[in-house]
Amino acid sequence: MRIALIDYGAGNLHSCSKALERALAAENRAGEVIIGADPDVIASADRIVLPGDGAFKDCRDELGAVDGLEAALHEAVRVKARPFLGICVGMQLLADIGEERGETKGLGWIPGRVVALDPAERHLKVPHMGWNTLEARGSHPILDGIPFGEQALHAYFLHSYHLIPEHAGDLLAVAEYGGPVSAIIGRENIVGTQFHPEKSQLLGLKLLRNFLSWTP
Repeated sequence: MRIALIDYGAGNLHSCSKALERALAAENRAGEVIIGADPDVIASADRIVLPGDGAFKDCRDELGAVDGLEAALHEAVRVKARPFLGICVGMQLLADIGEERGETKGLGWIPGRVVALDPAERHLKVPHMGWNTLEARGSHPILDGIPFGEQALHAYFLHSYHLIPEHAGDLLAVAEYGGPVSAIIGRENIVGTQFHPEKSQLLGLKLLRNFLSWTP
């Protein structure tokens, strides 16, 4: 299995690569994680992962600045339907619009907007940073075997914005932080997590294993 981990200058590549390698080993799968933005690598990949750290606009600009990258991603993900995972801002970039630092067009793969967190409980700080359990909002192979609820496994979050999908069925799981926070989204061959699976220990490893075994 060839996993393309996209390097566009805005992602936590080392931790993501190691986490994907652990997931491959846990699944007893032979494979390699290839870091880069070579269109030929993306075209031949079995799985594609887009990480992202920072502000939506900055990450969108960085993605668009890499020659041929966006076209290669569109061909592999939207045309050839290769399984895709977006992480943190890499998930937010799937939306139509991001509102951070003014309105910026996203990739438009998941209809919706990326909006600022606005916790109803005013003592809760933004950015949202720390560990939260998840609540399932739908069914999907990416969720298989992941326990949900207040006493379940925790995911690690670090963000100030989240993606609100236009279609409720695209929202697979939420976290509670003064109101529901989009935690996992999914549509067709595309999934995304607002939290960092590479930093989320057992929950993150299980989710990555599910991603590797998923056949959309």
